[in-house]
Amino acid sequence: MKNIIFLISFLLVVPAIAQMGETQQEDEKAVKTSKNLTWEANEDLQENEFVSAEAKYRRAIDKSKTNVAAPYNLGNAYYERDSYLEAFGRFKEAGENAASKAEKHRAYHNMGNVFMKNKEYQKAVEAYKEALRNDPTDEETRYNLALAKEMLKKQQQEQPENQDKEDQQDKKEEENQDKEEQDGGDQQDNNDQQDENKGDKQDGEDGDQGEQEKEENKEGDGEEKQEKKEPQQSNQQQPRPNQLSPQQIENLLEAMQNEEKKVQEKMDAKKVKGVPLKNKKDW
Repeated sequence: MKNIIFLISFLLVVPAIAQMGETQQEDEKAVKTSKNLTWEANEDLQENEFVSAEAKYRRAIDKSKTNVAAPYNLGNAYYERDSYLEAFGRFKEAGENAASKAEKHRAYHNMGNVFMKNKEYQKAVEAYKEALRNDPTDEETRYNLALAKEMLKKQQQEQPENQDKEDQQDKKEEENQDKEEQDGGDQQDNNDQQDENKGDKQDGEDGDQGEQEKEENKEGDGEEKQEKKEPQQSNQQQPRPNQLSPQQIENLLEAMQNEEKKVQEKMDAKKVKGVPLKNKKDW
């Protein structure tokens, strides 16, 4: 029974060992390819072929994470071109994947240099300290650390003055803003008052205009009534169809007087001659 269990265990272990051997062989091949690409990229940098060198460094990094020379050298290439953000990322990558203290020392030393360029002196001090932990004998790192501490001290001394200036500037801006808001409010009040006065004036003008229109309408109505009344009076002065005119009345009276005169003459003649004579025709 024990022999059967041992045999099964052995059969399970042998494929695993074979797989580990193949993986190790592939890793060694990848590392070798990565190092060759790094060497070619270094040659391209010597010829000022940065684009080609950058592409090969990236391929070398993808091939193997253990080849920290690829990200470290690419970081140096970025640093020389003042691309400090990209340089810091590659130095950090190299420091995290470094297997030896020497590699970590170089990576953190250069990260400190990037912080110094960006005037981030507190971070530079921490980076140089980490570099010295991995190589306490490096005098260049020690010098940079001392310089970073001095610059940090000077920065901290200047901060209160800068803070006071910033506070004064903020206070001045706030006062100016308050003044602008107040001026804007006063201007708005003036505009509102002007609009109100304008409205009152307009109402007054509209009222006067309305009164004037009423007066004009009243006068117009009076004139219209007068015009209507005048034709009625003129109609009263004109003769009606069944009424005699003054001239006709005068003619009629004259005719009556003449007739009356004739009658009187006939009466007088009758008194003288007796029986009146008949006319040839009746009157």
